[in-house]
Amino acid sequence: MQTKYQLDEKEIPKKWYNIMADLPNKPQPGLHPGTKQPLGPEDLAPLFPMALIEQEVSLEKYIDIPEEILDILTMWRPTPLFRAHRLEKAIGTKSKIYYKYEGVSPAGSHKPNTAVAQAYYNKKEGVKRLTTETGAGQWGSSLAMAGSILGLDVKVYMVKVSYEQKPYRRALMQAWGADVLASPSNQTQSGRSILEKSPDSQGSLGIAISEAVEEAAQNPEAKYALGSVLNHVLLHQTIIGEECIKQMAMTPDYPDVVIASAGGGSNFAGIAFPYLREKIAGKDIRVVAVEPTACPTLTKGEFSYDFGDTVGLTPMVKMYTLGHEFMPAGIHAGGLRYHGMAPIVSQLFHDNLIEAVSLEQAKIFEGAAVFAKAEGIIPAPESAHAVQGAIEEAKKYDAEGQSKTILFNLSGHGHFDMSAYTQYFTGNLEDSTLSEIKLKESLSSLPKV
Repeated sequence: MQTKYQLDEKEIPKKWYNIMADLPNKPQPGLHPGTKQPLGPEDLAPLFPMALIEQEVSLEKYIDIPEEILDILTMWRPTPLFRAHRLEKAIGTKSKIYYKYEGVSPAGSHKPNTAVAQAYYNKKEGVKRLTTETGAGQWGSSLAMAGSILGLDVKVYMVKVSYEQKPYRRALMQAWGADVLASPSNQTQSGRSILEKSPDSQGSLGIAISEAVEEAAQNPEAKYALGSVLNHVLLHQTIIGEECIKQMAMTPDYPDVVIASAGGGSNFAGIAFPYLREKIAGKDIRVVAVEPTACPTLTKGEFSYDFGDTVGLTPMVKMYTLGHEFMPAGIHAGGLRYHGMAPIVSQLFHDNLIEAVSLEQAKIFEGAAVFAKAEGIIPAPESAHAVQGAIEEAKKYDAEGQSKTILFNLSGHGHFDMSAYTQYFTGNLEDSTLSEIKLKESLSSLPKV
């Protein structure tokens, strides 16, 4: 009845896996927001260092992880794989449930896997300052940590509703030396334009991206760092799945279903892409993305070109989107409140290589509470989507009289989200499901391409 499966530090994967090499259909190219022509490296140079631009467009199947990055990753990697014996017993399932736990990183989530890599490549090219956005604060705190380790100044535009809901996540960023502002702010033209229209705006990831991109583009010593969506970000996260494949080989099982929450796509890609490599090669595996009903990008969005930010400063990419002007409800899973989905994940969904489901906020906290009582770990609200997704898959198979092996990515802990749990336990947590009227209104803002 082994519970933990651990790798030695020397077994940390030395290469990232680039799923672009194996995709049956490649995503459409990104377009310049002004000319609507395919992007070239020179269009991205004001925002990203050349090494990351090269990774963004690479078709190489594997990309070496520099020794300097691996050295920093040993602070928390390899992360453990758990067999959820107690959860299985709690829900009475015949299926076997495993989870990869990324909450052991100093920032408490999977986000440092790419934060360290992005900070490293920027530092190597002489960048002094990074600007970024954050929702719940997991990405902002991860980049703040990476900046602290590598000696870069970091400025974070934090979505206002999360800035107010999660003061300790904000304090964590400040402890690592980052400058944190509530977004929309009055420090950028993008922020001021939003506040002029909506003075009480709760903010969104799209707005925060606009502010961070605007500042980076105007400062020759600064670059922009993004915590999800882009190809190079998803690439850096595949270290999760590559480790997991080694760890699952230590068990008597192989996953029938791989599950992860999905907001922009980074933690989903992290565990799913290496297994999708096996699926594309012929393995019989289901891969499921779980998103909130308040922001159901894959399950209700349109597969279309759209801006990555609210104001329209970023390139247009072909993705599942709810419209760049979409304003999500203030759910506690702040990292899943993004209007779009990574182009690669979108293409996979469009090609029926992955599935997607959406869950209500109360339901995911119900699953999180069951998991916490059984396994002892408090999941982040984002990660709780994968927890409840796994529970529902297990119950479905039980109803069908089947026993399967289910693997999910527990992308982070919820130690900074206890106010959300307090609302759930006191019965004050509100559900939010996107209405068809609001969806239609939001999709009307899609650019004409």
